Amino acid sequence: MVEEGGWDVGACAFELVDGRLLFLGGFDVTDYMGPVAEVAPEEVAGELLEAVVALPWNEMDLRGIPEDSAWLRALASAAGALGLPVQHAADGVAPLISLDGSFDAYLANLPAKLRHELRRKERRLRAETGGYGMVLSTVRTLAEDMDRFLELHRASPGPKGKFMDPGMEIFFRRLGETFLAQDRFHLAFVEIGGEKVAGAIGLSHGNTFCLYNSAFDREFAPLSPGTVLVAGLIRRAAQQGWSRFDMLKGDLDYKYRFGARPRPVGRLVVRR
Repeated sequence: MVEEGGWDVGACAFELVDGRLLFLGGFDVTDYMGPVAEVAPEEVAGELLEAVVALPWNEMDLRGIPEDSAWLRALASAAGALGLPVQHAADGVAPLISLDGSFDAYLANLPAKLRHELRRKERRLRAETGGYGMVLSTVRTLAEDMDRFLELHRASPGPKGKFMDPGMEIFFRRLGETFLAQDRFHLAFVEIGGEKVAGAIGLSHGNTFCLYNSAFDREFAPLSPGTVLVAGLIRRAAQQGWSRFDMLKGDLDYKYRFGARPRPVGRLVVRR
């Protein structure tokens, strides 16, 4: 079935771009891609590929599949069974923190140097500002809070500051409007004297909280409000019972300063 330039085939949506069949989602806003199904991947991967093999593509580029996902193996096996050559490649890493019941347990599992740094930055921010708070957006405050988050994001240096163009702004606002009430979209801030100086957007599903995007006021950079906010979100994730804090794709140094470990993400390229 053709739907807005893509095919909705069973449990997965694809789009065709210049002869390449891609997972629908967009590489710039989607970290993990792939089919969604209530049954085991091995049970439907074959039918899925059989359904799309008749479409007019030259190359199928299936990105954003975690290496530990059963989908990666199932799709590769299904393509091989159809006689299609498959190339398995890396698609970056998504650093991941495993939580074990409490924030104290998380801290105890950190190397001493990292644990000391997190505590030191929290103490310093509190001491030099007279105290700070972490606030979460509600349905009532979302529009105004999103204004502030976009302002912080656009003030970031380099490519990050240019990311929030009008199209991206609409995407993020609709994401919040759709999923905040379902407790799946989370917009959090570090607030000092009533001013929001660092913000972060998170997404949650099942036992996982994902840190999706963040920004902070550069005037407060010496006090590391962004680091304090992420630590606060890890604390909240542990309190909520989430067992994984996913930093999502991007092999960035700051993620490992919270004790994250690299989670490889894979990519399958299938050619005619």
